[in-house]
Amino acid sequence: MDLNFIQVILVIIVAFFAGMEGILDEFHFHQPVIACTLIGLVTGDLIPCMILGGTLQMIALGWSNVGAAVAPDAALAAVASAIILVLGGQGKAGVSSAIAIAVPLAVAGLLLTILARTVATAIVHIMDRYAEKGSFRGIEVWQFIAICMQGVRIAIPAALILAVGAGPVRELLSAMPTWLTDGLSIGGGMVVAVGYAMVINMMATAEVWPFFAIGFVLATVQDLTLIGLGAIGISMALIYLALSEKSGGSSNGGPANSGDPLGDIIDNY
Repeated sequence: MDLNFIQVILVIIVAFFAGMEGILDEFHFHQPVIACTLIGLVTGDLIPCMILGGTLQMIALGWSNVGAAVAPDAALAAVASAIILVLGGQGKAGVSSAIAIAVPLAVAGLLLTILARTVATAIVHIMDRYAEKGSFRGIEVWQFIAICMQGVRIAIPAALILAVGAGPVRELLSAMPTWLTDGLSIGGGMVVAVGYAMVINMMATAEVWPFFAIGFVLATVQDLTLIGLGAIGISMALIYLALSEKSGGSSNGGPANSGDPLGDIIDNY
């Protein structure tokens, strides 16, 4: 499918906003279901792109930055795979191949994410110097530059894909050596484990550990749907709030509230 000049500009704009939203996280343009839908809207290939976005969204539910872990780039995966789907001109039949391309694109996007965040570190030091001078104008300018850099991180690959076409991109991804793709996957998995360990180390309290153990047990139940897990989570939250209120009211003539509702209930009995 050939795109006209206006459509190409609109696709690049969508990619730019998707990149910025990966940091701002306000309107969720970086989420696959929204990014793919917007690209389908501006290119006139809405239904296949919506199907692609919905499928990628289910995959991206497990992608999150936790602690020091950097998740695969959902914005790049969504934008690039949607562009390839549109350029391929296969409609719904091309969704499966676009999904297969999206995952290695998300892993490859980690390199761009790390590069952008490394540059952002230098920008923070520049903003510190403006803060020492009391120049709020300088701080705002460099903040906008840093945010726009995140948008360019997605807009440039999108423009390159539009320029070279879908075929060369598929060939390039297929030509990536196995040691590189496996290394990125293994390294990403190790960093995710370290990130979770850091978060657990900061949040580890007597009242959290029971929920942590319950989560591990529920994760082994394959028949549970997301709706079921959500219902269990809401129920546990309501139980926790009820225990909090009970332990808070027990200070009238009883032991003081320690801030640990489960521990206070146990101590009172």
